[in-house]
Amino acid sequence: MDLDGYLCRIEYDGPLEPSAALLRSLHRQHLFTVPFENLDISLETPIRLESPLLYEKIVRRRRGGFCYELNGLFCELLTGLGFKVVMLSARVRSQNGGLGPEFDHMLLKVELEVPWLADVGFGESFVNPIPFRSGGADEVNGRRYFVAAADDEWQLVLEDEQGQVPLYRFRDMPRQLADYEEMCRFHQTSPESHFTRNWICSKATPNGRITLANMRLIITRDGVREQSVLTTEAELRRCLRDQFGVELPESADLAALSVSSAKSLA
Repeated sequence: MDLDGYLCRIEYDGPLEPSAALLRSLHRQHLFTVPFENLDISLETPIRLESPLLYEKIVRRRRGGFCYELNGLFCELLTGLGFKVVMLSARVRSQNGGLGPEFDHMLLKVELEVPWLADVGFGESFVNPIPFRSGGADEVNGRRYFVAAADDEWQLVLEDEQGQVPLYRFRDMPRQLADYEEMCRFHQTSPESHFTRNWICSKATPNGRITLANMRLIITRDGVREQSVLTTEAELRRCLRDQFGVELPESADLAALSVSSAKSLA
């Protein structure tokens, strides 16, 4: 991996001595510059969990990705910089309150003087890495994300004015990138996967978040939310380029995005 190229991609040019401060800076910069997006699934472009392909997509072509891609590559960056990192598997909470299968989501554990949790691939979530202990937390735009014990597992919990909601559960058990391949295929192909039913491109900002979901552009700044609806492919391309730095090739057929958007907006 070209570490300098990756650091340039996330616009980081500071000190590189492994530390909690460096982890925090890299984590924040990653979330501010590399979007969480699943456009390739709607465009029927296969996603393969191979490091050179992930690097080519995210760094050289300046795209985003979903959890396996973003956290998988971020793990390599941290490892290349001298951090001790392991991949963890999480089961994501569904809308009905149930939990998904093992390897539904990937997050990272980073060992320093104390262990930290890192996750640059979950969409709207914590921005700073969280201490891996009960009560370890980060507050983002009035929302608190914290770690809590759950039987023989751990869970990430969202707390806001409406109460507390567990987001995912996980065990402190090291995994390998290949372990996620089956679920990666599932999320690309199964009609039961929310990634095949909806598309999204989203990234955090220092004062909020920008999200494009099924042709709806939502910009939140300092707690103020603005929403608009895109109506043409030209507007879609321009929004992806200007808001997220994502330029899809001219050969990409965006009709699939418009079709899924029409179903969602109906």
